[in-house]
Order: sequence, then structure tokens, then C-alpha cells
Amino acid sequence: MKRRTLLATALLGTAAAPALAGTARAAAPGPSVTRTGTTTLDSQAIFFVSYDGLVNNNSFQKNALLTHKGYQYAAWYTADRNAVIGRRVLGASTWSTVKAGHTLRYDDSHNVISMGVSKTDGRLHLHMDSHSDGFTYVKSVAGLMDNPAGLTWTTSRFGAPQSTLDGLALTSQFTYPQFVSTPEGKLQLSYRVGVSGNGRNALAEYNGTSWTALGEWSGSTGTYTSEHGTSTVRNMYLHGIDYDRNGRLHSFFTWREQNGAVMCNSGGLTNHDTGYVYSDDRGRTWRNDAGTVVGTTGTSNTVAVTDGGLVIDALNPDHSLMNQESQATDSAGRPHAIISYVPGRFGQCTTDYVGDRTANGRTFHVRRTATGTWRKTEIPLALNSSQRTRLVLDKYDNAYAILPFGRIAAASAASGHADWTTLFDGSGLDAFGEVLVDETRIAQDGVLSVLYQVKSTGTTPSALRVADFGLPA
Repeated sequence: MKRRTLLATALLGTAAAPALAGTARAAAPGPSVTRTGTTTLDSQAIFFVSYDGLVNNNSFQKNALLTHKGYQYAAWYTADRNAVIGRRVLGASTWSTVKAGHTLRYDDSHNVISMGVSKTDGRLHLHMDSHSDGFTYVKSVAGLMDNPAGLTWTTSRFGAPQSTLDGLALTSQFTYPQFVSTPEGKLQLSYRVGVSGNGRNALAEYNGTSWTALGEWSGSTGTYTSEHGTSTVRNMYLHGIDYDRNGRLHSFFTWREQNGAVMCNSGGLTNHDTGYVYSDDRGRTWRNDAGTVVGTTGTSNTVAVTDGGLVIDALNPDHSLMNQESQATDSAGRPHAIISYVPGRFGQCTTDYVGDRTANGRTFHVRRTATGTWRKTEIPLALNSSQRTRLVLDKYDNAYAILPFGRIAAASAASGHADWTTLFDGSGLDAFGEVLVDETRIAQDGVLSVLYQVKSTGTTPSALRVADFGLPA
């Protein structure tokens, strides 16, 4: 189909830079992790399994854990369903906690808590408890994040819970809040309008004084046809939404079709294809990999399944491709993503996406090279789970995949990210499955913080913890 752009399959070559005469330059270190400690956020955090995941630890949270000006912050639900926020000085063994004034409404793992910082006024923002319905929003007083040592950590530092963004209602079908800071210090909120299989991505923006709805930027209509059938409604699931150091906004995604007729078997997932778009004007217009404008936020011209040049890795709906995995950008602004599915060598039709992904699922690293081509490398570690993997890059652009159960694999930038190997097997964590990472901390002190919840059964509460790993200095 002409709308597809196939992923290049050639092996990535590594070119050596010519050395200057009489000059010796030390090679950048490869990836490594050194476990430096583990702290407990809550010895009895709420535990229930819903949609194969946990409400305190779900891949689409951005962020459940973040670092700002020497302090680390976390948000979660306690066993008695209270939303709480914790903070600690980086490296400290104990956390101070305050209640956010809200209790979890439903046993639904989509109803996560996400945090963001508006740098223009130093506020902490929380968005929580929403799955295709209303939401709860809480923000701190101005300056709390700029002077953490000088301001006490008390409930009085936070405003009352709201069902709007300071009066901006947005939508009655709200899901997947993700905060992202613009290079100018404004705060944007990414979210889905609608429901699974029939939804649109949208943005709102906070300028330090008020919120503005920028509008929807992805569309749900258009015809997609597989070898099995046709679907005319869908939603775009984001692997992330992130600014690079040059101010470009990147987003990888996969499509989920509403009509199960596109699958070989009803037990699979209708997710198909890995796509990529970017924006150079703070999310107002969106371009495909070739630089062609394919959508304008807040207009009828939204990014659609029928647009050309979106797909960087083509895959039909028969392999249980996972949505909302992970992405990152390197020091040169090149985008990287993690995707996972059941490869064709295990069969061309998944019939039970949980069972098939657990038995045969594999994780892949997709990235753009310096020449502008796309490369994909399988990480040689069985997924052993239906759940998702997180991706981070260290200061030397080495890549780290944090897999279910807290396992860590990595690949060096020097190899072109082709030498994936296991660095940590998850021993001692007893993590339930999916884990989260502090995307903001690595650049500040070179530490990878992994948020995980200890395995439990039924609705028996369990410990929620943060494990810290030192990365190459």
C-alpha cells in the first residue's frame, strides 16, 4: 500500500572518525548499571490487576516519578485509595508524603496519576483518575518546585481538587494524561478524547497563568484494510511525546482499529504499524518523516491513517503489537523507540494476546540513524510478559531497555546500538511486571530510578519501591 514506508533492513555500519595526528581521544564508555540502593514509597500500596496492569505502575504515566532541582517526586494511591505525593532529596533514603485530597474512584488501572512541572511559575501539577470520563486535577502553589528546601512539604501547599483545568473543561471522555514541558518553560498536557478504538489525541497548554485548549491533532476516521477485513474507525496510541534539546517535539505511535474484522482471530489485538510524526512549532503542526505537513492541531486536518509517510515499521494486526510502549531522543535529537510483538517465526496469527506475548513476545529497538534511515534491532531477551518496556539513553547515548520485572538490557552507541546484552536480571526486586522510570533524573545526576510494585495476589496491598542504578559517569 502506498501509505506505508517500509523500515530499512540493512545492518547498521559503524564508521570510525579519523584521528588527529598526535592526538589520542578516550572512547566513550559503553553501558553499565550499578545498583546503589532501594527505597520504599509505601509498604502497603493499593494492588489490583486491571487490563493486565497496576494503577500505580502503568506505562502511559508521564510522570509518576520525576526529578527537579535536586529533589525527586512520586505520586501513587495508598491502600485506602488516597492519592499522595512524596518527595525526597536526591539520594536520601526516606520520602516525605502529603495527601492530594482525592481518593481513587474505580479499580481501573487506567486511572493513573501523572505529574508535570510548569517552570514559568514553579508549580507541580497532577492529573488523575480518568478513563474515558471526567478527571481530577490538582496543582501546587507557585514556587514550590523552585525552593523545595525553603518550603515545607505540607498539604496546604496544594490547591483543592478540580474537575477542570482551572475552569477549562476539555472533554467528558478523557484518558491518558501526559505532561510535557516546552523549551520556554510552558507546560503542555497530552490526552485522548474518546474511547479505545475511536479516539483522538489532543493538547492543552499552560503559560504560567491560565490553560488553553490547543485542540485535537490526530483523527479517528478513514479506511484501513487488512487481508482479513476493513475498519473505518480507530485511535492513535502514543509511545510518548517528548521535546529534544533542540525544541523538536517527537511522537511514535501505533494505530488501534475498532473493527476486529481486521484480525485473523478475535483473541489478538487490532494494533498495527509503528508510525512517527514530529512538530517544530510546539505541537501546532505535525510532519511525517519526510517533513511533509500531515496535520494541524485544532483543525479538521488531523493526522490520519490514510496519510502517506507515517509508517516506519509496517506490521499487520496479527502479531499482538503493543501500544503505548516507550521512546526517547539522543544527544543529536534523533528519535528512538521500543516496540514489542510476536514475531512471524512464532506464527502468523496470535489467538490470545496475553498468552502469546508471554510465550513468544519479543522487544525491538527502533531508531533513526545519522544518515536519516530507520533501523530495527531485536533485543535478545524473551519478554515473558504481556506488558511493556521502558527506554532511556545515558549521556553517551547508550540505550537501556527496562523490561517487565525490572530486567535491564543495554546496547552501546559505539556499536550502532546493535550489541544488546542483559545487565540486570531483576534479582531481588520481585516486581509485578511493568515498571516505570524517572525520565528526568538521568540528565541531572546520571542515576536511573526504577519505580516498581512488589508482586501480590487479589487485592492484597504490596510495597511500592524505587530502585536506583548508577549509569556511566
